[in-house]
Amino acid sequence: MTDFRKSTVYQIYPRSFYDTNGDGFGDLKGVTAKLDYIKELGVDYIWMTPFFVSPQYDNGYDVEDYYNIDPRYGTMEDFEELSREAQKRGIKLMLDMVFNHTSSNHEWFQKALAGDEKYKNYYIFKKGKEDGSAPTNWESKFGGSAWEYVPEMDEYYLHLFHVKQPDLNWDNPKVRKEVQKVVRFWMSKGVKGFRFDVVNLISKDKFEDDFEGDGRRFYTDGPNVHQYLKELNAESFGQDAEIITVGEMSSTSMENCFEYAGEDSHELSMVFIFHHLKVDFMGNEKWVLVPTDFQKLKDILFSWQIGMAKNHAWNAVFWCNHDQPRPVSRFGDEGKYWKKSAKMLATIIHGLRGTPYIYQGEEIGMTNTDFTDISQFRDVESLNHYEILQQKGLSKEDAFRIIQIHSRDNGRTPMQWNGENYGGFTKGMPWIGVNENYTKINAQSQLHDETSIFNYYKKLVAL
Repeated sequence: MTDFRKSTVYQIYPRSFYDTNGDGFGDLKGVTAKLDYIKELGVDYIWMTPFFVSPQYDNGYDVEDYYNIDPRYGTMEDFEELSREAQKRGIKLMLDMVFNHTSSNHEWFQKALAGDEKYKNYYIFKKGKEDGSAPTNWESKFGGSAWEYVPEMDEYYLHLFHVKQPDLNWDNPKVRKEVQKVVRFWMSKGVKGFRFDVVNLISKDKFEDDFEGDGRRFYTDGPNVHQYLKELNAESFGQDAEIITVGEMSSTSMENCFEYAGEDSHELSMVFIFHHLKVDFMGNEKWVLVPTDFQKLKDILFSWQIGMAKNHAWNAVFWCNHDQPRPVSRFGDEGKYWKKSAKMLATIIHGLRGTPYIYQGEEIGMTNTDFTDISQFRDVESLNHYEILQQKGLSKEDAFRIIQIHSRDNGRTPMQWNGENYGGFTKGMPWIGVNENYTKINAQSQLHDETSIFNYYKKLVAL
């Protein structure tokens, strides 16, 4: 049995990892093709972001069908081949499960819209206020209201994220049974890890106006969240001692995490928290330009390390993922100290108590995008906020600078494999631009250089 306390996880964003068929999108065969590279790094698990059937309004986090693979990523046979080949190399697969919401294209939601009461109860529909306005003033994480009006029903549905991502109603036991069934299905395919997307938002509390914030205090770490996670554990992944789980915790509290990831709480193996990645925000507001507060960064890392250890709970430790800018650009240096600062940042994460997560390209010191025009960005959140910032009175130039620094696309440009065209990611036209520094920063140039960032990560993983 792999001890997750001694493991390292490598995160892959499949659409930007490696493209084998020249359509400009990475695919599952691309992951299989690069398993030897991942084996060389020495990690134990590969976590892949969603590759299920999806209309891709939020890059696959809007799932239309939990049981099938989106054709742009390949087939179930491709997944099974990846699973077998990974197993041969002693690498386990961790899948990303999005259970707070589905796509509005999901069969359940389509049935709900058609008036089927059973499926309407799978989601959160509410009547508007007396004046016909939304049930509450909650804001979507992607900007605008968190409620969408359906004229045929004269009701609103809740979407904490994109308007095409309606929230599931976890208070309905039938929804919880469906979710458990999905996890068991992928367990039967040999999957040994699960990452649960924004899982601390599944239990909503009071549906009332928030006059102090954007509504998050009414749906974060809700009243039944621990009960629902214990139930999910008991009915699915808890039946296999080899499986590790990590919960993505949005705006959570440390006290809740003692329970989510407690040694004996029977919920999850570990948690992702993001407090340390808000040190260049203004409170919870990300779309601003403020200097990084390094003292605050240290205080947050230290307090979580000590608090979680005292309470026998486990952290997932990381600098970045597909939703975050590149750490060497954010907290390090892209110039003279590029290599040293990348190694320094790696040392911090791998020296902390917790399971380290390496995001594709981090191990070679990939940097933020070098985009010069908003048309080069693909991320729905960034594009929405580019407009919102201008509506707030910012100039196009100032709005663009904020997007450049904070956009999720910074972590989504294609993996830089070598100095060939498009960094060796694809033979076609990539879905998003490749950073022009691929001729200098690429995996091939670092594999056999003893002083490279890659080889430094390799030592840390072994340690």
